Amino acid sequence: MLRLALFRIRTFRVSVVGGFITRMSMGGLPFLLPLLYQVGLGMPAWQSGLLMMPMALAAMGMKVISTRVLKHFGYRQVLVVNTLAIGVTVSLYALVTPTTPLFVIVLIGLASGLFNALQFTSMNSIAYADIDSKDSSMASTMTSTFQQMSMSFGLASGTLITAWYLGNVPQSNQIAVTSALHHAFLTIGVLTLLSSLTFWTLRPDDGASVSGKE
Repeated sequence: MLRLALFRIRTFRVSVVGGFITRMSMGGLPFLLPLLYQVGLGMPAWQSGLLMMPMALAAMGMKVISTRVLKHFGYRQVLVVNTLAIGVTVSLYALVTPTTPLFVIVLIGLASGLFNALQFTSMNSIAYADIDSKDSSMASTMTSTFQQMSMSFGLASGTLITAWYLGNVPQSNQIAVTSALHHAFLTIGVLTLLSSLTFWTLRPDDGASVSGKE
């Protein structure tokens, strides 16, 4: 069913394995952020939804320039630095409180959307950099499967991490819930930072056939 020999290809292996860890770290955000906004900060659902829009808008904007970024810096540098940036950005949500200015939350959302979009584009495209045409179908199947698994695991992990920090404290306790969410963001941020280590195994010229970097 799965051609595991493809993992011998460095770019494919790093994309799938490193991407799995990174996506798992980020997979909990769509669940944790609305919790932070609605339960932790006491915002209504409509306002919480609007605060998710900057991430989407920034992601669409990054799609326009991601190709040029990869061509200029290369996959190795982009994936290492960008993963670190994602870890820092996720950790910044641990500083968001009811007194945090709205524009600061929007700026964090914009940064998160930019970095996440660049990360997904980079990880998805480098997976096929050294794949032969006869193996492209199998590589696509394996990549998409691991992507779906990582996002599902990320959602479950984010929930479990928050529940672990909350402990036996009632969920109606706004202060305790906010504190648990802050600790969860810090934990996810650290895990994302550590996932950058997997991208250090790339070589500076890896993916040049796709990015066009000379």
